[in-house]
Amino acid sequence: MENYNEDKLKQAKKRVEEIKGFYIHLAVYLAINAFIMINIAVRSYNDSDSFWEFGTFVTPVFWGIGLLFHAIHTFNLNPFFGKDWEKKQIQKYMDEDKREADKYR
Repeated sequence: MENYNEDKLKQAKKRVEEIKGFYIHLAVYLAINAFIMINIAVRSYNDSDSFWEFGTFVTPVFWGIGLLFHAIHTFNLNPFFGKDWEKKQIQKYMDEDKREADKYR
C-alpha cells in the first residue's frame, strides 16, 4: 500500500510540474511577443504598412502553434480522439471479436 501511495504522489508531482511548465511557457510567450510587437509598432510608426507584413507575425503565430500543442499535451485535450471515442472503439472491436468467436462454436 505504501508503494501505491508513493507512486500516486510521484504521478501527482509530475502532473503539477507539467502544468507549471505550461504556464511558464505561456508567460514567456506573452512577455516576449508583447515586447516584439511593441518594438515593431514603435519602429513602424512612420511607415504603418510595414507593420502588416508577414514577417511581423511569424514568431507569434508559429510559437503560438507550438504553445497550442503544449496545451493539448499538458491538459490532455483531444477533440477528435477523446476518451469516449476510445471506449467506443474498444467496445466495438471487443464485440466484433466476440461475434467471430461465436461463429466457430
